[in-house]
Amino acid sequence: MANNYLKASFLIEVTPAEAALIDCAFAASDLLGDLGDEPAARLSAYSGLGPAFATAFPPGGDDPFETFPALFVDPTYPTFDCDLSRCEPRSEGRVHLHFAGEQFAIDAVGHLLFAAAKSALPFGFEFSLDCDRLVPGQFGGGYVAITEQGVSFGHSSALLDRAIGRAIEEGADGYVLVTRHATHGLSFWNREAGFGRLADASIFSEAEASRLDIPITDDQPEWLAMPAPLI
Repeated sequence: MANNYLKASFLIEVTPAEAALIDCAFAASDLLGDLGDEPAARLSAYSGLGPAFATAFPPGGDDPFETFPALFVDPTYPTFDCDLSRCEPRSEGRVHLHFAGEQFAIDAVGHLLFAAAKSALPFGFEFSLDCDRLVPGQFGGGYVAITEQGVSFGHSSALLDRAIGRAIEEGADGYVLVTRHATHGLSFWNREAGFGRLADASIFSEAEASRLDIPITDDQPEWLAMPAPLI
């Protein structure tokens, strides 16, 4: 049994009005965890959050909280999964907020900052994917980038794939012969051992590549420029 964590911790400076709106959003998250379906109770709770909250998250026809849960991946579980606190402001007239958590709802917080912290944009924060056991494939991270155009997400696995692909395409002198497998990805030709890992690949000059008797495989082999060393 292993426990997985999605951790993030960052600071952001916003206006006092924006900080108050973010406080209201966290309060709304707590309220929705306890509110039932009684319309009068939901309307009273929504009204108590104030006009700024109503402007940012307008009421729906049947439920005043209709638009707010759209921040969350699972609207039926509207929680930011992080702690919110204040630090000493670095700039006059600003509020310094600290977001931190070990099961951080990066999507919800990213969309909240897009909706409620316009003065801080463009802004971004990083997150880590962690595990309390050394399970392969359970470590990584990424970023959340928030601009006036919207929220975008990036993950280290995609960035690594892109870096390897770029290294293969840009390459150096020489060529390697590869096959592609839907599950295992690229395999590289070695004169003695056949197809295998990149570290064992045989490197061919352009002339050698043109003379090589291409081995027969399920996937048609192809030539790629020699990958540059990954540092």
